[in-house]
Amino acid sequence: MAKYVVTGSSGRIGRAIHFTLSRNHEVVGVDVTPASSTTLISDICDEDQLKRAFHGADAVFHCAALHAPHVGLKSDEEFQRINVRGTECVIDGAKAEGVPQIIFTSTTALYGDASNLENRAAWITEETEPHPRTIYHRSKIHAEALLRDAASSQLNIKVIRMSRSFPEPAPVMATYRLHRGVDARDVADAHLAALKDTGRAFDTYVISGQTPFLADDAHALKTDAASVIRERAPSLAKLFDLHNWALPTSIDRVYAPTKAAKVLSWKSKYDFREVLHQLEKCNSEVLPPDACGSKVEE
Repeated sequence: MAKYVVTGSSGRIGRAIHFTLSRNHEVVGVDVTPASSTTLISDICDEDQLKRAFHGADAVFHCAALHAPHVGLKSDEEFQRINVRGTECVIDGAKAEGVPQIIFTSTTALYGDASNLENRAAWITEETEPHPRTIYHRSKIHAEALLRDAASSQLNIKVIRMSRSFPEPAPVMATYRLHRGVDARDVADAHLAALKDTGRAFDTYVISGQTPFLADDAHALKTDAASVIRERAPSLAKLFDLHNWALPTSIDRVYAPTKAAKVLSWKSKYDFREVLHQLEKCNSEVLPPDACGSKVEE
């Protein structure tokens, strides 16, 4: 039985990873916030606690971070401390304890203004240059750079740039699953798939729902997204018609998980149909269609 450590184990993604791993492995959850998925209550910058948690671990899944909803509520200095200094502490702890792998939870949000193209939707891949807007974006880019520099033949590091995974109104979430959203369970599966990727010492993967769109759709997605959806995803369009929901008129970006599919053999399982299923079950992860005040900036 392998031993894995999950930092940020009380958060949505940390919990999903912990749940997936704990069925077959020993899992140590580390978080400053208590939860059933958290074994050790600790600040991510407490190096002594991290070293104790990392002792004998086969890999660390580093999810602990401040996120987009914290922008404006937490200081820039706190973002730097948690997201950047915290990552340094994870790297140092892993090296000190001989942990051979780190899987880092990053975000597609760091592409920022790269999606603001005038006449077409941006087709976002790992090769797209980030254009950060907020301290959250900048701190994640900084953390990725630290991990890139730390990767070696003794420490394999993979970065998972996950797309949007907030609770949102059902029509919004269902549409996002086509181009800029993903289920937390699929994110967890991507982290586990990356664990098996021991090729290059460092690599990055965009993780998002499998898109029906093609790169050639970029202009039409920006100007007449509804028509493209009716062509490429007719079953979603039919469901929207059934519920009397309006299709989006414009889509500004597509996060393309092509590399993850090719290299990791990973594909999302939970598409827009799952959103409707969860809505019917009154799952709190999916808000009712008329929910207001639910907008969360990336």
